[in-house]
Amino acid sequence: MKAVVVHEHGGLDKLSYEEVETPSPAQDEVLVQVKACALNHLDLWVRKGVPGQRMPLPMIPGSDVSGVVKKTGTLVRGLKAGDRVVIAPGISCGRCIPCLTGRDNLCASYGMLGENRDGGCAEFVCIPAVNAIPIPGKLTFNEAAAIPLCFQTAWHMLATRAQVRPGEDVVVHAAGSGVSTAGIQIAKLLGARVIATAGSDTKLKKAREIGADETINYRKLDFFVELKRLTHKIGVDVIFDHIGADTWQANIKSLKPGGRLVICGVTSGYEVATDLRYLFYRRLSLLGSTMGTKGELLQIMNLVERGMLRPVIDSTYPLKEIEAAHARMESRKAFGKIVVNP
Repeated sequence: MKAVVVHEHGGLDKLSYEEVETPSPAQDEVLVQVKACALNHLDLWVRKGVPGQRMPLPMIPGSDVSGVVKKTGTLVRGLKAGDRVVIAPGISCGRCIPCLTGRDNLCASYGMLGENRDGGCAEFVCIPAVNAIPIPGKLTFNEAAAIPLCFQTAWHMLATRAQVRPGEDVVVHAAGSGVSTAGIQIAKLLGARVIATAGSDTKLKKAREIGADETINYRKLDFFVELKRLTHKIGVDVIFDHIGADTWQANIKSLKPGGRLVICGVTSGYEVATDLRYLFYRRLSLLGSTMGTKGELLQIMNLVERGMLRPVIDSTYPLKEIEAAHARMESRKAFGKIVVNP
């Protein structure tokens, strides 16, 4: 089969489109013919490498996958060849206490498709059968692939970790990213007033189209000052962030007493300084979050089927043009998900 393989970390030239052996499913796995694979910032880290973190190479990247079941292992029940499925990208043991109590993202052996085992930037991928979820209704393969990682992450951040309540003010940074387009919709669904930030007016216009109530162009305005203005100097209830160092100090100061900062990534850097007086005097909560559970993904797919949430797709590329797809993501011009098709 054809696949994109990262043999060593580096630039776009490290994305090798080549012929590799088609995998065979184990007894509890299914072989899926990939129809669409959406990119995430994780794909950039797999290609570039992360200081202090070893990744198993060579690796086929790609965490967000949809396709058709081609073959099932002998122990698999409830799935058959021809089924349209979307893949839950988090892989866990299925036997430990976190897994058996519905918190599989806390499993000690938790890993990601496309990071810890070969992913979906290929014509075929093998996955545990428990990770294959039927695609609801008339959802296209591209739409289905644009859902799992970003919507799971955003749902877990806002509904599970921050426990957003109706009437609260929620800031969603970097409105054009896949996880933030999901975050805007989820915060709105939970009844919040959504304040989105981005570095372009075009992205902010699109953010309003998917649910943002207020927008701030951080290249033109100081978002801390604007948040104080919008909240009559009180501050906001929740800040949804995956930027890290560049927004950290202003985030802390923008929260109202009892406010919550929930963070799932550090695209601008991971080393920050915090004045702990803000933390205890204002009773703030700093919440880390990574991915979400399979159960949460099932909830999300149900909401998508009802039309209450929708995936946002920026652009599509043939898999063989993976370098152009990565370049589009690195350009920070995208709004929503970039999808590649084998």
